[in-house]
Amino acid sequence: MSGRARLTLAAWAATLLAACALLPLVDPAVWILQAAFLLAIQSGVGAAARRVPLARPLTVAAQALTALLLLTLSFARAQSFAGLVPGPDTFRHFAELLRQGGDDIARYAIPAPLESDGIRLMLVGGVLVIGLLVDTLAVTFRGAAPAGLPLLALYSVAAGLSDGGADWLWFLLAAAGYLMLLLAEGRDRLAQWGRVFGGAPRSPGAEPTRALAPVRTGRRIGALALGIALVVPLGLPAMDGGLLDGTGAGMGSGGGGGGTISAVNPLVSLRDSLNVDEDRQVLTVRTESENLSDLYLRIVSLDDFDGTTWKPSRRQITTVPDGSFPTPAGLGPDVERAEVRSRITAAEWYAQDWLPMPYPPSGVRVDGSWRYEPVGMTLVGDHGQNTRGLTYEVSGLEVRPTAEQLAGAPRPSAAMEREYTALPDSLPPVVARTAREVTEGATDAYDQAVKLQDYFALTGGFEYDTRVQAGSGSRAIARFLEDKQGFCVHFSFAMAAMARSLGIPARVAVGFAPGSQQADGTVAVGLRDAHAWPELYFEGVGWTRFEPTPNRGTIPPYTVPDAPGTTLPDAARPSREASEEPSATASASESCTAQEKKLDGCGSESPQAAIAPDDGGPRWYASLAWALAGLVVLVLPFSPLLWRARLRSVRLGAHGRSAADAAPRTLAAWRELTDTAWDFGIAPEESQTPRRAAARVVRLGRLDPVAAAAVHRVADAVEQVLYAPRPRPVTGLTEDVRRVTAGLRAAAGRGTRLRARFVPRSAVRVIWAASARRAALGDRLASVRPVLRRPRGDQAES
Repeated sequence: MSGRARLTLAAWAATLLAACALLPLVDPAVWILQAAFLLAIQSGVGAAARRVPLARPLTVAAQALTALLLLTLSFARAQSFAGLVPGPDTFRHFAELLRQGGDDIARYAIPAPLESDGIRLMLVGGVLVIGLLVDTLAVTFRGAAPAGLPLLALYSVAAGLSDGGADWLWFLLAAAGYLMLLLAEGRDRLAQWGRVFGGAPRSPGAEPTRALAPVRTGRRIGALALGIALVVPLGLPAMDGGLLDGTGAGMGSGGGGGGTISAVNPLVSLRDSLNVDEDRQVLTVRTESENLSDLYLRIVSLDDFDGTTWKPSRRQITTVPDGSFPTPAGLGPDVERAEVRSRITAAEWYAQDWLPMPYPPSGVRVDGSWRYEPVGMTLVGDHGQNTRGLTYEVSGLEVRPTAEQLAGAPRPSAAMEREYTALPDSLPPVVARTAREVTEGATDAYDQAVKLQDYFALTGGFEYDTRVQAGSGSRAIARFLEDKQGFCVHFSFAMAAMARSLGIPARVAVGFAPGSQQADGTVAVGLRDAHAWPELYFEGVGWTRFEPTPNRGTIPPYTVPDAPGTTLPDAARPSREASEEPSATASASESCTAQEKKLDGCGSESPQAAIAPDDGGPRWYASLAWALAGLVVLVLPFSPLLWRARLRSVRLGAHGRSAADAAPRTLAAWRELTDTAWDFGIAPEESQTPRRAAARVVRLGRLDPVAAAAVHRVADAVEQVLYAPRPRPVTGLTEDVRRVTAGLRAAAGRGTRLRARFVPRSAVRVIWAASARRAALGDRLASVRPVLRRPRGDQAES
């Protein structure tokens, strides 16, 4: 192999090794195979152009054109000429895919689903662009050292987004690829020096050794440098901080019972979760609690306000206690409490280092490597442990203090006040001044806390707005008090800071507000349930939740005292039993889609034709006409039902079982499944992939696990037919469709079931089919007319 070919191969491999850092960001990671294949073609074109040889700019242009054609063939075949040559529609489609990919990145947590073409284009296209830069610098212009810049850019983007579980591995691969590229270039340069370093041949006619000693020395230096880069950071202080992206960082030391842990602040992640387009389900909770409005799931508490942001303090961690947890700090024996068990299941895509739990927990049963932080009573994953797909059981205390107990709470200890009332010197005076004005006339700390809560939630004129930037530092609180617009982060931070200014120990909890109760008795917690709330400390009760954010969560019952003469506006307070969450049940009302309106598919069936009797004809004609009219009147209302029954029988029939009919049979079963879902109120979205359409049917149809599994099996079979080179034969599709139908029927109301049977929405396809046939007939006639006229013209000319 020539030196230039070896360098080309090294540039290809270095780009792919650096791109491996992107693997944890998307699931599944099969995109790397497509990127490797396309990058190999691009590199091969460059190698061929250099062998011709072409001028360097022409070589780069040939590779760039190749990359464009490959991306067009892979992502915009329908929008290009002959499926390969890009045009204006191609670039518009690329722009739309990139916009879609950006939206998906903002919407999905890591790892994002690969079903998004936008994300796939970003990944594959980005690897091709970086590969082009690396090949151009290292091979075309013979400068391997500067080629490390695009490789570093690729690795840095991936490292900045990943959850940190295997950062050392991705660094090792990227660094090894870069060193391999440097060694390939060095070997090529040394080989050109001939016998200067090569020494004499070992035997007559043998080829010189080509400077094997310098090459081996370079390898040893590279291996030593990688080892130092991996080992030295272990002895340096860790630098934690910044913003949590949903999978917190900062793992404690493993093994034993000690170690420390520090976490980062989940503020921007919380704001992004509240603003997602699709409220993806994060957790499924089955609990014994009868008061679901108080089912807050706490992830971590932020108790350190350093003037820049609120964040968790650095704490000692221990092994998870066996059996019951210690009694929460400050909770006295006179406060009513009840132990409630909950079973929580995290989504497969939700990778959170902290374990969401009700507060205060009294015990937990969880698999994996977890550690216990006793001050916040939280669990954090160790050695890369997270919540992805995890099912665990938590026993929690429902603490039910009374307003009298909170109002009569003694002063907390000096250590508690010193730690949890500390405020930075940079705190604007307006914060403390506003706190004193709002709580004027309060007789105790409890009364002050309730007045603060009412000020934000009821009387202060504040508006809930998730589009407001979270901000940082003490000045952000002052701006919030002035603008009076924000979301839970602003409300909880401001109330905690103002409570501390009044001498009340306070911290901020981050987690999830109560979710939505489902038909099967579980509670679904989604991304939009992400929440932050203040916790204030009262001696004898402990850390107590307050809810200053309007229209979010529930007002705690102990903040609504029934004592006569109170100044609290009880009548204006929203009921704590009223749910603020969106209904989990799809609306039964049906509105016409744009396509149905265009085709008059929302009206009744075509009116029946009235046949008048002919007085001059035989009377049996009249009798037959009236009989037919009566038959039409009787059958017409049932015609949609009969048509759907016939179509269902054809689609799910036993005929056509040969291998050649496997694909049409699978597609027919999928069409029957989507039409059945449409009949039950789930209108199809043709732009969605089968996998996303299946997930949508499961979610909106509230299907049980058996029916949900059947939907996904049919969708998987469709994907095999559409995308696999040789689809695997699939059996049991008819039974799966019938299971889905039964599941939809069981979850629907009586009115929905009757409409699905007698007036199925999918019957509008009859009108669409008739319209398509009419349009096709018109096109056929239009194409025939010139042919019919041409012979007369030819005859006239002759």
